[in-house]
Amino acid sequence: LSRAAGVVCAMELMRGEAAWQQDGKRLLGDWPIEVGLWVGSAASPNRLGKTGDGRQDTAVSRVRRFQKDGREAPAPIKACPWCGTPFERSSFACVPTNQAPKNMEIRCANASCPFTGNRALPVLTVDEAIYRRLPAFLIATVDKFAGLPWIAQAGAFFGHVDRADDWGFYGAAEPGAGTPLWNGAILEPPSLIIQDELHLISGPLGTVASLYEIALDRLASRTSGGKRVRPKVVASTATVRRAGVQIRALFDRERTEIFPPPGPDRRDSFFAYTAPSSERPARLYVGIAAPGKGPKLVFLRILTTLLASAEREARAEGQADPYLTALCYFNALRELGGARRIVEDEVRARLATYGTDRRRVMPVDQPFADRRLREVLELTSRVSTDKVAEAKEALAKPCADEKHGVDVALATNMISVGLDIGRLGLMLVQGQPKTASEYIQATSRVGRQVERPGLVLVLLNSHKPRDRLHHEGFRHFHAGFYRAVEATSVTPWAARAMDRALAAVVVAAARHLIPDLTPDGAVARLKHNAAVRAEVVNIILDRARDADVCLLYTSDAADE
Repeated sequence: LSRAAGVVCAMELMRGEAAWQQDGKRLLGDWPIEVGLWVGSAASPNRLGKTGDGRQDTAVSRVRRFQKDGREAPAPIKACPWCGTPFERSSFACVPTNQAPKNMEIRCANASCPFTGNRALPVLTVDEAIYRRLPAFLIATVDKFAGLPWIAQAGAFFGHVDRADDWGFYGAAEPGAGTPLWNGAILEPPSLIIQDELHLISGPLGTVASLYEIALDRLASRTSGGKRVRPKVVASTATVRRAGVQIRALFDRERTEIFPPPGPDRRDSFFAYTAPSSERPARLYVGIAAPGKGPKLVFLRILTTLLASAEREARAEGQADPYLTALCYFNALRELGGARRIVEDEVRARLATYGTDRRRVMPVDQPFADRRLREVLELTSRVSTDKVAEAKEALAKPCADEKHGVDVALATNMISVGLDIGRLGLMLVQGQPKTASEYIQATSRVGRQVERPGLVLVLLNSHKPRDRLHHEGFRHFHAGFYRAVEATSVTPWAARAMDRALAAVVVAAARHLIPDLTPDGAVARLKHNAAVRAEVVNIILDRARDADVCLLYTSDAADE
């Protein structure tokens, strides 16, 4: 959101410049260019609310609490995306009033920033405001698809909008509101869909998401020259196998183009080239297994040694900041909980005198130093979104920062995507992750800058057959671990998947495709509308291959 908001801010400023005006008209449109965040209520309020409604998760309630105690900001964004000034308590406000809010606006606290005073940032984080204002750029999580059958206002995303006022647009869900758009104009549905981290949309999640994509693809299509034009889909991932099969099942696209395209030399694709490790230091993987020793003891000794040696290097050379922060990865919350107790008790106690007490015959110079361990940072699903954002900000600070520096961060697979902090250089992996793609994604969080090569220590339990196998073939596996990436599985037409999601897909497609069925309470009309039912059936069958449809019921009872 922060990076996208910066781009949208630049576009919004361009829209008002004289260079983008002709004969007094704005060439980039009269409506603001905005970005929206459409996610769960834990990250941002889904309702605007009003004073006295008693709900604690609305925008009005969150803004009031933030203005009172300065904790838990109403939106998961901490600073102005244009000038970088941290938000203050007065930065968030529900307008025009808390009694009848239409939007939650965010303003920069910097008086010299263009997005302050009468001009709010073009960022929307409340669901109700997003349905009304329809931002040009919408960032969403895939679980929000589940709301399409239930939320009438969501149909505005797909072009059923013909009225507007100063606060936004209105469609079939709100008959009578606003005034008709000029010359009978309508808003077109989305033309570009970007799916980030494609490899995660697999298994049960990918199977259900692919069924919802049936409705989404049809609703986002537009008609041009008598032909139906589907939105373009861009899918991004670094670890995928059999992507063509997955994309066919997810998005019903028979043709897939890879970007950047492969060239005659796999080491040079014009956009990027492979530099040898002799030219640029590469990420180093080290496998550690200790037969007869428990994994907790190995973790204790390895982490203590690494932290003490990094402290010694920092004092001697002053260039060890990437390795002063240890990012520890765990496969389960249970393992992380046990490790946290070890770090807070035993590692902290040993580290305080490790450099003094550790005895060595050679070399003469002591390679370790005493170190004071500060509060342990946690990046897991049991931590609030606000705390996760604060943790990421702290990780970006130098370890020498007395107030925000981090010595040890404990994390689960939450860090596998979205953690792009260049200064991190040291990671401990407790046990081999379940999949090769997860292993590659997680360990690539360190060593992301050329001048700071990453060091990854994998602590393997020799008593577990899978860990022992990886330890015995450690060098061979890491010489080509991209070849070990598992093929993804997406089965949208599985019987149990259709039992769970097919009804929602039918309601979502019918409700937002036909304006008369959009308002609340209109779904009962679907039962007696044979034409709509036939169209929805055809939409679904057009996506399904003959081999996937085992049995088609045609009786009246089955139709009902």
